[in-house]
Amino acid sequence: MRILRILFVPMMLLSVFADPSDGGDWPQFLGPNRNGVSDETQLTDTFPADGATVVWRQPLGPGMSGVAISGGTAFTLYQNETHQLLVAMDAQTGEKQWEEKLAPAYENAMGNGPRATPTVHDGMVYAYTGEGILVAADAATGQQIWSANGPKALYGKIMDYGMASSPLIVAGNVVVQVGSHRGAVAAFDIQSGKLAWNAAAGNAGYSSPIVTTLAGKQQVVALIGQKLIGIEPADGEVLWTYEYATDYDCNTATPVSLGDSKLLISAGENHGATILTIAESDGTYTATADWESLGNDSVLRAEWQTPVIHDGHLYALDNKGSAGPITNMVCIRMSDHKQLWAESRFGKANFILADGKLFVSTMRGDLMVVKATPESFQVADRAVVLGMTRQAPAIANGLLYLRDDNEVVCVDVRQK
Repeated sequence: MRILRILFVPMMLLSVFADPSDGGDWPQFLGPNRNGVSDETQLTDTFPADGATVVWRQPLGPGMSGVAISGGTAFTLYQNETHQLLVAMDAQTGEKQWEEKLAPAYENAMGNGPRATPTVHDGMVYAYTGEGILVAADAATGQQIWSANGPKALYGKIMDYGMASSPLIVAGNVVVQVGSHRGAVAAFDIQSGKLAWNAAAGNAGYSSPIVTTLAGKQQVVALIGQKLIGIEPADGEVLWTYEYATDYDCNTATPVSLGDSKLLISAGENHGATILTIAESDGTYTATADWESLGNDSVLRAEWQTPVIHDGHLYALDNKGSAGPITNMVCIRMSDHKQLWAESRFGKANFILADGKLFVSTMRGDLMVVKATPESFQVADRAVVLGMTRQAPAIANGLLYLRDDNEVVCVDVRQK
């Protein structure tokens, strides 16, 4: 492994790189399908000898929001001395196009600033602040169209570490976790911002909802503070629940749809992992555990990194102990749930999968390329790119977007 210095390359030189096939937008948290997987190919295994190719850097400020990319524009949330802001940048150059104040600055012992990643849909961008204010803005200008304070409207509880649910667009609504005895999850009309429905009383989790088909029916699936729930997207009817209590309501990793009406959920705080099958009989839905690996001997305890699936294998970060003091990177074979390898004490990080590789941003600020292979843990290359970070990477059209509390960094990861 090599630790490389960074090479800054002007935009005029990018034509020497091959165009990635099947490149496209990354319009929301964890990408187009909200599973941390990109269809892009022709991406690099290693960095140039003189360093990773940084295309641009844009100074910003604190925040744990990732980057969403749509139509040539990159969006994220950050915080200055007084406000949480939504910002739009040219995806190729990093030049700011506009920024919009959303709410007063948000302070928290676990880190200041907004947590959720914005979602771009049909010419609009939807942002969720640290205290739970949902804002719809024009993606071209930043003009606010509407805002709604879900936790306040439903007498909800702002979670100890802030509201972290990235907005989900489904059935003409914007869905987020709000954490209330009147509904842990709420949907707001995409046009007006009016409350459309609220479902499943309880505290919010730090996870983001997904939409998937289970038992032949499209459903919103949300991992809230103490349980997993399946919701009818149109009206908020709770179709099924599965208890999944975690210390401090720290359900953070997003549920993973496995197909065939199956879901994977996992949590840190020494909790573990479970695979569920959702079934329907005479209009009644049930959630049944097919496999569990819980507690001290679990093969998977995902703290805040959502696992990814590739060629029948799961790649994840396993956080051992309360609050994850030891973090191992693991590969698990899905056919029998056997852990094939574990890179001990890998450390806290985030990653996405593209072109058979894991693009990893470590909490230390390293960018790593790890081969997604069940044979063994294999680092293709690494470089120091930015400062301490928790945000998940994003990729669009061969460009990888990373951020920390100081800046957004764009790295070209296309093959030459």
